[in-house]
Amino acid sequence: MEHAEFVWKNGEIVPWADATVHILTHALHYGSAVFEGVRVYETPHGPCAFRLEDHVKRLLTSGKIYGITPRYGLESLMQACRDISSANHLASAYIRPIAYFGETTMKVVPSTDSRVDVAIAAFPLGAYLGDGAVQHGVDVCVSSWRRPAPSTTPSCAKAAGNYLSGLLIGREAQSRGFAEGIALGADGRLSEGAGENLFLVKEGKLMTPPAGDSILMGITRDTVIKLAQRQGIEVIAQSMPREMLHFADEMFLTGTAAEITPVRSVDRIPVGAGTVGPVTKAIQSAFFGLFSGATTDEWGWLDPIEGQETKRGGANGVYYAV
Repeated sequence: MEHAEFVWKNGEIVPWADATVHILTHALHYGSAVFEGVRVYETPHGPCAFRLEDHVKRLLTSGKIYGITPRYGLESLMQACRDISSANHLASAYIRPIAYFGETTMKVVPSTDSRVDVAIAAFPLGAYLGDGAVQHGVDVCVSSWRRPAPSTTPSCAKAAGNYLSGLLIGREAQSRGFAEGIALGADGRLSEGAGENLFLVKEGKLMTPPAGDSILMGITRDTVIKLAQRQGIEVIAQSMPREMLHFADEMFLTGTAAEITPVRSVDRIPVGAGTVGPVTKAIQSAFFGLFSGATTDEWGWLDPIEGQETKRGGANGVYYAV
């Protein structure tokens, strides 16, 4: 991972190396943290954070479930995300806000007035599932690990502890030579990838597991649903058995980091023709068109990073921060 120069922590912008926590911090031992991932894209109007308000709202909602209540409100956290991206002079970036119990205690349940620390990093991030993944697709497998059942841990919360499941799913997949793993829920129905939501295409219709099937309510997932509906593509959120992976004509994974990554095979069995299909291409075109200007941002999803101008330069007319 590429480093940046600064990190925002508890209201101050500090050098990257100084953004530290104590070894006995509660969050390190018990996973008591909630976080987000926000992409900043280069656009013709300068760097813009994508759906920043929605991400910060989800951060606060996730924290509410666990009692991790930051001392900063929605607008302050949004501005802090803009500030740290601008301070690091990033024309495109990945922003990682995290709120966590910063108290040094060995109690599983911290005191009700336990200190909540907030940090926000911004740094460059390339293709999450590897070079060429978004263009050509990836090979995945069905994991032997299941997602937690409803009423065990809240899957809709973007909490640090939830990602231990993703670690097991992803590591198992990689050890078997796959780019990613697909998890089933406790009932054997399709759930999601290690860190992505799942979409199938069948006879031109877009299908995705619903909220109750142990999935994160992804913001990129929601974006895809809205873009598909705008194009007249029917979207169905329903529970699906594992074999639907092999009945599908197309498949793709979505997430802030993964963006829209096609799946070309599952357990070495090709998905459809084993190539990126037309519906997937149409969704990708609409999604990335938001940042080139080809797709009208009628939802107000692009949030300008104020105080950071850009200019054209280098190869292919790429924008660079100045």
